[in-house]
This record gives sequence, C-alpha cells and structure tokens, in this order.
Amino acid sequence: MLSTTFPNLKKSVFIVTYGRSGSTLLQNLLNSLPGYLIRGENENLISPLAEAWSIVKKSEQGNRMRTNGLITTSQNPWFGYEAVSEKILGEELASSFTNAVLRPNDDTRVIGFKEIRWHTDPELFTIIMSFLYRFFPKAQFIFNTRNHDEVVRSGWWKYMDEKKVRQQLIQAEDLYLNFAAANSNRCIALHYNNYIEDTNSWRSLFDFLAEPFDMEIVNKVLDIKLQHLKNY
Repeated sequence: MLSTTFPNLKKSVFIVTYGRSGSTLLQNLLNSLPGYLIRGENENLISPLAEAWSIVKKSEQGNRMRTNGLITTSQNPWFGYEAVSEKILGEELASSFTNAVLRPNDDTRVIGFKEIRWHTDPELFTIIMSFLYRFFPKAQFIFNTRNHDEVVRSGWWKYMDEKKVRQQLIQAEDLYLNFAAANSNRCIALHYNNYIEDTNSWRSLFDFLAEPFDMEIVNKVLDIKLQHLKNY
C-alpha cells in the first residue's frame, strides 16, 4: 500500500482539466506550498493501469471462479486466475506509478499530477477517477475550467472545428460536475477567469486543501510569466 511504501505521504491531489485552461498556473501554485509535489502531464500513463485494474474488478470469469471457490490446476486454461485480487493489483499499480512516475521526495507530504485528456472517453474517465479515488491516499480532485470563448481561440484548439471543440468542453465539464456531485467532500471546481481576476478567489482552494491562505505565495506565482504560453 502507498501508506506503507511512502509513509510521509498524507494525501494526493489531482488537477483534472482540458487543454489551455490555465492548469499550469494552478500546478505552479500548488507546488509553491510546503511539501507539495504536483507533477505535470505524463501522456496519460495512468490510463492503462486503471484499465488493467478495472478488467480484474469487473471480470465475470474471475468473479465466478472466486464465488464458486474454484482452485485451478495447471491443466485449467485459467490456471491461477482465481487468486488474482483486484485490491492487491490496484495497490501495486498505484505504488509503482507513484514510485516510477511521480517520484516523491523524502519531504513530500502531498503528491499528485495534472491531466488534460480524460474527458475524451467518458467510460474510461469513470474508471480512472475510481482508481485514483480508491488507491491513492485521501485523493482530492481539482476540476479546472475556463471561459470557452477563450479556450477555442487558444493553442491547438484554434486549428480545430470550433463546434466540435465546444462540444468536447461541454462533455468534459459534465463529467467533472457529475463526479463532483457524487464525491463533494473530495472535489472542488475552480474557474481560471475567476482566480486570475480576483486573487481572493484562491481562498476556497486553500480551505479545500486545509492549508493556511498565503497571499504572498499567490502573488509570487501570478507574477511568474509561464514560458510555454509563448508557443501558443
């Protein structure tokens, strides 16, 4: 379990969003808090891990074997599958991902990362979120959104069909809203246009994270000009 492998980790925080939402600014702010290590995107490496766990969890074959108390021998085509535990698999996958991808430091007390790709597959979105919720310590989710008129004119979005982009953004925010409604104690919704215009709007995030509000940290982060924005 993560609590055993990484005893200093108290909780995990995930930024869930779509591209060009201002999430790198949010990531930078979180990493300014003592003990926080929130990694950036990782090409959705968590997806196949969550899918593997879900396959075992939902397996009719495996569940039937375990329900019937079947103990297979080497002559059985499913030899050993009855002993595969979705709980153990999930714990091991989460631990390996944390160790190899997130790589917490000795003083890391809050780990996490951001991702912009999960909304493109609603079924997979649910699997990933369930995996993170269950196997990462006290997982919290920050859903970050932005004015759609600004998003469609930004980055790669401006080269795509605007109607399809807007549909994708709506789908993403519907997924966020539904998950947050079902898990309100673990989720917060932030809007880029609010916190970029009114620094006091960051207070809700600090409250959500149970961290003392620090306007000095906020102002320092807002003063940093993010270099990746120059490419878009």
